[in-house]
Amino acid sequence: MKKLIETFKNIWAIQELRDKITLTAGLILVYRLGSNVVLPGIDPSSLDQLQNQASEGLVGLINAFSGGAFANASVLALGIMPYISASIFMQLAGLAIPAISKMQKEGESGRRKLNQITRYLTILVVAAQAPGYITNLMYQGVEITLPTSLFWFTAWITLIAGTIFAMWLGEKITDKGIGLSQQEAIEHLGTIAKSGTKEFFSKLSGDQQKDAALIGQFGVGFYSGFIVADRITVESRRAGLPADQGVRWESGGEGDFTVETIDKPQRGTTITLHLREGEDELL
Repeated sequence: MKKLIETFKNIWAIQELRDKITLTAGLILVYRLGSNVVLPGIDPSSLDQLQNQASEGLVGLINAFSGGAFANASVLALGIMPYISASIFMQLAGLAIPAISKMQKEGESGRRKLNQITRYLTILVVAAQAPGYITNLMYQGVEITLPTSLFWFTAWITLIAGTIFAMWLGEKITDKGIGLSQQEAIEHLGTIAKSGTKEFFSKLSGDQQKDAALIGQFGVGFYSGFIVADRITVESRRAGLPADQGVRWESGGEGDFTVETIDKPQRGTTITLHLREGEDELL
């Protein structure tokens, strides 16, 4: 516990990390506040049946993804889910549509185009999903204080705006907060070599169960690499081995990894990212 507190103190002492954590916490707080703002024209005291529906089953899962906003008939009720749906569609479309497949291979410029298309597609998805949510509100006995046609229009527009706002919050957390961009993924891998790598490899035993717990302590750095890589190889010297030997750790990101002794006469640590197609310009 003392070591954990010390770690947090060290993190807080770094100005950049402190600013990122503060910004991220502030944006999450904004989302939490927004998830309790009820759609215009709804009586909050009539939400009991909706909240009972959202307490279990598939609807309960949807409510969990929205941070409880679904059950509150909130302006953020659909949350980021339409964006997730649009992102999945774009990934699958790359297998069937040559133009999208080409953009996926164009590197940073292609990613920017795909992100913009995904945003527009998100608006179409939420515009189609919002009427279903509004209809469900009616079936759950939610009391409406506005004329029906006016409520439908304002709720539809508000739900679309809410998802756009949630999408904007997510992008801000990724860009300015502690979210992990693809470039930052490589930078995080670098921190493994700069701090703790020697200790890490000195404790590797080759036993999957024991080593898995150890790798968990370094998980942020290793896992971040799989944003851009299919496989990661790390080679380093290890105490207790002859001067011309070292250790190779390799993983494909599926939870399995290998640890083996190798010939490594030179000092230092080598981290190799076996990049996915289209990610090579990051190095």
